[in-house]
Amino acid sequence: MAPPKKDTEALTLRLPRELIEMIDDRRRAELDLPTRPEMIRRALAQWFELTQTHED
Repeated sequence: MAPPKKDTEALTLRLPRELIEMIDDRRRAELDLPTRPEMIRRALAQWFELTQTHED
C-alpha cells in the first residue's frame, strides 16, 4: 500500500446504500474504474467547479 499523500486528511462518511449504489454505477461507467473514494473526489471537484461563483 502506498503512503498517504501529503496535505490530506482521512474522512469517514456514512451514506445511504442507494447513494453508494449510484456512486458505484457511475464509477463503472468511467474508463479507468476509479475507486469509490476517487469517484467521490471527482464528483466533489466537479460540483465545486459547477457551483463556483464569479467572486471565487
